[in-house]
Amino acid sequence: MDHARPNFFSGPYIDRRAEAREEPGWLQAARSDPATLYMLGRATTQLVRTKPEPRIEFLTNDHPVVREADPRQLILLGWFRGVRCVLIELEPERSVSVPEGATFEELRPLSPLLLGDEAGLLAYARALVIWRSRHHFCGVCGKPTVPERAGHVIRCTNEICRHEFFPRIDPAIIVLVTDGEYALLGRQASWPPGRFSTIAGFVEPGESLEDAVAREVMEETAVQVTSASYDSSQPWPFPSSLMIGFHATAEPGSIVQVSGELESAAWFTREQIESGGTMVPPSHAISYRLISAWLKGRS
Repeated sequence: MDHARPNFFSGPYIDRRAEAREEPGWLQAARSDPATLYMLGRATTQLVRTKPEPRIEFLTNDHPVVREADPRQLILLGWFRGVRCVLIELEPERSVSVPEGATFEELRPLSPLLLGDEAGLLAYARALVIWRSRHHFCGVCGKPTVPERAGHVIRCTNEICRHEFFPRIDPAIIVLVTDGEYALLGRQASWPPGRFSTIAGFVEPGESLEDAVAREVMEETAVQVTSASYDSSQPWPFPSSLMIGFHATAEPGSIVQVSGELESAAWFTREQIESGGTMVPPSHAISYRLISAWLKGRS
């Protein structure tokens, strides 16, 4: 694996041009541009074509779904492959006519099969739709909300309140702990048999990333981390996490005692992992990157 490359779901897959969201005429410009591409999102699914290989099913201005869309349903994503790209957020229960062969599908099972830039775009769109679906009403006063700034801000309609809501992400640390010759891996009961991965958990309020690393490892395995260093990060749209990857060290011979959500955890040698007896996460996950770096002596 090339560790100079960005993680899956990340990288320069889109030119966001955030300043365009401030332009009052952004929607008119999109509708008047024949090159504008539209994506459809409905709840946690998105319109794709799965055969012969998974691809985003883009629509253009002349499609009935695009022509009939309420302006409040449209979100300016940015410029994808040099072309303006707009997301249409459909009502969860709405049935629409789509091109033959295209279906609404969940992103997670398709992820390993998608082109990297399309996977990133779908992850971006999915996170926005989920965020918007949870803010139909103001969390401060309870009044209805409306989208603004090309769909990237939601504002309360109560003129006394007018609270603004912005997209949120949930930061989570994910860490490979080693003592030099051994790596600490754990598994959850819901995972496939033999699957082990790195330790992970959400960052709590008032906590630094390094503090979260030490706390999560201690809580889940009773192992004390002596140092930690940042590796890389990965947006993880299930539903809206940002995985912040670390390598950490522990004292040799540290005893493992599982608690919380882990079914089991143990120290593994490189030989045990490389033999195939221990199943590691799929290659598009940041946990794979962390384990791969250690296996090759680069952590």
